[in-house]
Amino acid sequence: MAAKSSLKNMALCLTLVCFFCAAVLGGVYAMTKAPIEDAKQQALLNSIGMVVPEGGEISEMMTGEFGSLSFEYYKSVADSKTVAYAVKSTVIGFGGPLELMVGVLTDGTVYATKVLSHSETPGLGAKCTEEGFASQFRGLAPEKKISVTKDGGDIDAITASTITSRAYSLAVFNAVELVKSLQGEELDAWSGATPASENNENKEEQK
Repeated sequence: MAAKSSLKNMALCLTLVCFFCAAVLGGVYAMTKAPIEDAKQQALLNSIGMVVPEGGEISEMMTGEFGSLSFEYYKSVADSKTVAYAVKSTVIGFGGPLELMVGVLTDGTVYATKVLSHSETPGLGAKCTEEGFASQFRGLAPEKKISVTKDGGDIDAITASTITSRAYSLAVFNAVELVKSLQGEELDAWSGATPASENNENKEEQK
């Protein structure tokens, strides 16, 4: 004999289904949490390795501040001396947050950069991930101005993606300025750093 349909029976049935689904999801999460975390950690280490010289021992994650900005960074240490910093630097691009890993040597030279995440337009701002644009920052000397040529700097903007180019340049600039401040604290070798703006002006149209 079929069970009589009632609001009580339907509520009980729905509750049991919810408990079952929650148990399945919880089990899947428990099984996949560790592998996901391991993959994230490996990706992070890979990005650090791409922006600092080979051979250094990478420190644990540290935090630092420059102006009103907060950063996560790592030291690359060789022969008991810091040889480079890997700084996670985030700004607002044309489509949203643009996150870079920026490698900076202790003399202020940009060693290399790596895009960690972005929301830029495919075929336009997303070209910031390509070698043609990113290579401009590799080995960029301290005396160079880290801004696009339209603003008097030494960086050629991506065609039709000035805002993305400015944001990328700002992320690198902020990372360099953080390293200068850290060097000032640790080695008393830098002074007079001027805080950078937290975000580039995004009011103009993407050109």
